[in-house]
Amino acid sequence: MQNPNSLKVYKFGGASVKDAAAIRNLVRVVQEQGAGSSLLIVVSAMGKTTNALEEVFQLAHAGQDYTAVLHRLVEFHRSVAQELLPEQAGEVPGRTPQEPGLNQLLEQLGDRLATLTPGDFDKQYDQVVSFGELLATRIVAGALDAQWLDCRLLVRTDHAWREGRVDWPTTERTLTATVLPLLAQGPIVTQGFIGGTASGLTTTLGREGSDYTAAILAYCLRAESVTIWKDVAGLLNADPKIFADTVRYPEISYQETIEMAYYGASVIHPKTIKPLAVRQIPLYVKSFLDPVAEGTKIHDCRHGLLAPAFIRKVNQCLVSFESKDFAFISEENLEVIFGALAQVRLKINLMQNSAISFSICTDFSAYRLDKLLATLRDQFTIHYNTDLALYTIKNYDAASIRQLTNGRELLLEQRTRQTFQFVCRG
Repeated sequence: MQNPNSLKVYKFGGASVKDAAAIRNLVRVVQEQGAGSSLLIVVSAMGKTTNALEEVFQLAHAGQDYTAVLHRLVEFHRSVAQELLPEQAGEVPGRTPQEPGLNQLLEQLGDRLATLTPGDFDKQYDQVVSFGELLATRIVAGALDAQWLDCRLLVRTDHAWREGRVDWPTTERTLTATVLPLLAQGPIVTQGFIGGTASGLTTTLGREGSDYTAAILAYCLRAESVTIWKDVAGLLNADPKIFADTVRYPEISYQETIEMAYYGASVIHPKTIKPLAVRQIPLYVKSFLDPVAEGTKIHDCRHGLLAPAFIRKVNQCLVSFESKDFAFISEENLEVIFGALAQVRLKINLMQNSAISFSICTDFSAYRLDKLLATLRDQFTIHYNTDLALYTIKNYDAASIRQLTNGRELLLEQRTRQTFQFVCRG
């Protein structure tokens, strides 16, 4: 058995497995960059598969016809498998009898959709949307000729659907017993984003949660490092698809990265950093388009003043609560509001209060917002706006504020020592 400290965890997101050509590039990256290392490879759903599965699930849950969307999804995966593994006709080699093949997974997905019931939206969401990662890893494992492991049996969570909370002791015991003996046999491929309960039901770890999976595995197995392979040159101060003249951070501390991820930086999932920081495991962000480039190293370090980071979150909702009798917004009022937000599982991205009003900015979900209004409308007058954007400038200066606010109507703004945030129309 190899020393677990020599283990490297690689995570590949949807863009890096979006089609057959991308998967061939993934194989090259693994073979060239991971040579001589024990590798545990975490893979996300292919391209926009998660979005498609969400659409299929919502149609099926509402009792509407989803067959056309599902057919496109099925044919896409079969065509990619056929291009990469033509001799297997959609199946993959190296499978033990208890492991599902690609066609078997597609049949399971169809069966799951056909048996949906009107209730338990979040629970059933996890059972369906999780198939994106299962399908992708089956194809990638075949292309790599690697071992395939079902992460639902490895990462134990509670029953918090769509935001599963990890049972760390059980997960560490399971991973140590299952993964370590297999490392000597070659690379292992498993899924990001998903876990499982003690009763055998599937959970998801939150949207874009594959980064978090890589951190969970690295923490429990005491890995040497984690590398997240992206379509950008490293951790940048802004999304290059939105902002011009971006700057790459060659290195950055855990603390700075946690704050940027919390505010919505799209490169790293917010929960990723903590388990790595606890065990001092460095995180590398590198480009799968230029794998030999330096990228960014996230670790325990000190650095001077960083370039301002620009972060944009869209599909935001601004909700304001006013007391109906013109009484001040008190701690008792806030307790009621926070309790309702926790109950419907709406996360606050920004909040601000005045004498008789309390406002929050949150990711928009019609389903959760309706539940919130139903819970609180008898106690508060509630106003809300949708289709908004939340901008954050980390390590701001006067020039960066002017650059981002010029010409925009600000509905709410807030400033602390290092962070400037505002909400505006998207």
